[in-house]
Amino acid sequence: MIRARVVRAERTTDHFVTVTVGGPDLARFEFLGLDQCVRVFLRRPGQERLTLPDSDPDSWYPEYREMAEDVRPYVRNYTMRRFDPEALELDIEFVAHDDGGPASSWAVSASEGDEVGLYPEGIYYLPSTDADWHLLVGDESAVPALLSIVEQAPRDLRAQVYLEVPSPRDVRPVQAPPGVEVHWLPREDAHATPGRLALETVRSATLPEGRPYCWVAGENALPTGLRRTLVKERSVPKDDITFVGYWRAGVGGID
Repeated sequence: MIRARVVRAERTTDHFVTVTVGGPDLARFEFLGLDQCVRVFLRRPGQERLTLPDSDPDSWYPEYREMAEDVRPYVRNYTMRRFDPEALELDIEFVAHDDGGPASSWAVSASEGDEVGLYPEGIYYLPSTDADWHLLVGDESAVPALLSIVEQAPRDLRAQVYLEVPSPRDVRPVQAPPGVEVHWLPREDAHATPGRLALETVRSATLPEGRPYCWVAGENALPTGLRRTLVKERSVPKDDITFVGYWRAGVGGID
C-alpha cells in the first residue's frame, strides 16, 4: 500500500479531470507498463482519516471487507496516466460522471494535500512483436490508458486508434507517432450507453492489411462484442486480441 497526497488537480476537458498525487512512498512504486492499473483508496464523507488495509496481496481484500463502515474507504480501479519516478508524482485521469460516483466526485473536488491510497496492480497492454499494426479501441473509461500507450509509443508504431468520448468538447490534441491515426468519436446522444458508438464504428471501418494486435477496453459490451467481430468476421486470432471489461453499465465498483 502506498500513501500519497494530491499535488494538483485540473479539468482536462469537459468530462475529464487529471489529479496528480505525490509523496515519498511513491519511491516504492513499481512501474510495469503503459496501461498499469492502480487501486485507488479514498475516504468516505465524514471519515477523519484514510485507513488502508494490509498490503499483502493475498489478504488486503478480505481485510477490507471486514472493516467497519466508519473506517472502510471507497476503492476503485484506475489506469495511471503518467508516472514520474524522479519527481515522485503520478497522474490519474478521472471521468467526471454526471451521476457523481465516489471517485468522480472526489476528483472534481480534490484539493492540494488530500490523502489517497494506492495499490499498484498489473498491465494488459502486451503487444506481439510480430504484429504489423495495432488496433486500439476504448470508451471514455479507457481513454487515459489509450493516450498513455499512444503518447509513449515507439516512433515506428502503426496504429488505428478509436476513442469514444461523451461530447465534442472532450476531443483534444494527441502527441502520436506519424504512423498512428487517432479517430475521436464524440457521442451525440447523451443517453447512449458508452462503447456502442465505438463498437459500431470499428465494425464497419476499413482496416489496414496485415496482422494486427488489438487492445479493446471499456464498458463490457464493447470489448466482448468487438472481440467476437474481429475473430469471426476479420479472422483475427484470439491470441492477438487483448479485451478488458473495465466496467459494466448499471453496476458500481467496490464500496
